[in-house]
Amino acid sequence: MKCFKINNRIVIVIEGDITRVSVDAIVNPANSLMFMGGGVAGAIKEVGGKEIENEARKQAPVPIGKAIATGAGRLNARYVIHAPTMEMPAMNIPLENAIKATRAALRIAKKLGIESIAFPAMGTGVGGLRVDEVSRAMAEEFRRFEEEYPRTIVMVAYGSRAYKEMINGVKNSLGEAKECPADLKVFR
Repeated sequence: MKCFKINNRIVIVIEGDITRVSVDAIVNPANSLMFMGGGVAGAIKEVGGKEIENEARKQAPVPIGKAIATGAGRLNARYVIHAPTMEMPAMNIPLENAIKATRAALRIAKKLGIESIAFPAMGTGVGGLRVDEVSRAMAEEFRRFEEEYPRTIVMVAYGSRAYKEMINGVKNSLGEAKECPADLKVFR
């Protein structure tokens, strides 16, 4: 686990399973149709329940650059924020889509008064983007977002290789990691 500071906010980079993180909201790098088939979306649906997809589908289509929130089912979160990175399932995407989705998720988090939020590396699965490149761009977006909330941003890497790439990407944007608070608990 590595921690980075942005004013009064903390960005935590961890390796693990995003469905096991204990936060107010988990971000789903969705498609505009809100089908939750594979990757992070599939994992969220499998652990949290099909009701998450059912609720999201009622609000579809959602354009890239916008996001919606649903309940989180059986996840240890209050919300799932669905931020499309692609229009249709399983599309390769440009980096700009991941940036727009990150910004949209932060806006919804602010609107809901969310204190803590967990992001995967947006668009790196079926979207085809590189983890280090996306992580750097996401960290830049976190820094540009001048709002007070969310105070805690958790970036979750799936696997050790992705974790190393995520650390490098965030470090390229936010500088060297700081010491994490001793009482910090991220997983349930």
